[in-house]
Amino acid sequence: MLTVWGRANSSNVKRVVWCLEELGLPYERIDAGGAFGKLDQPEYLAMNPNGQIPVINDDGFVLWESNAILRYLAAQYGEGTLYLSDPKQRAVADKWMDWSNSSFFGVFKTLFFGLIRTPVEQRDNAAIEAAQERIITLLTMLNSELAKQPYLSGDSFGIGDISFACYVYAWFNLPVERPSFPHLEQWYERVSSRRAFKKVVALPLS
Repeated sequence: MLTVWGRANSSNVKRVVWCLEELGLPYERIDAGGAFGKLDQPEYLAMNPNGQIPVINDDGFVLWESNAILRYLAAQYGEGTLYLSDPKQRAVADKWMDWSNSSFFGVFKTLFFGLIRTPVEQRDNAAIEAAQERIITLLTMLNSELAKQPYLSGDSFGIGDISFACYVYAWFNLPVERPSFPHLEQWYERVSSRRAFKKVVALPLS
């Protein structure tokens, strides 16, 4: 059975478990990271020398980095569903997966940690406000793109959507003012209505 290491409320772990649910694969998830620790233990570092979550072990094949795991799972088990045979369509999904980590996550982390994990008296309000402004700029761009295609993976739901939707779930549940993004909101309504999303992603923020 495939094993996933990582705490349930981690966005990166949610990506992997959501993908497994969509594929209908049996798996075991082992709590690690945050209050569960384990990331500095020799056994864990032997799997992932970065000491981060998630990590999977699929019948002896060990892999870390959540987007790499999504690509592997789709290619290995998702032919005809999450794995797109057209290289150009796969590239569209890959583009948004990489964007979610390279452009969006860094600034979103400032906002999320500032509002959820930092006591009020210790918050850097200037950094939080700057992050909020930047996120609105990024989501404005994304909203425009979603006017052209129904999913971040192209014409159908795929791993590009799984990769980014976990962050958008958190965005829609943060105590911030949000401008209207109609195409983003319609996309989010589509992906958040999926059974696996409701089971895996829709958890309290922490």
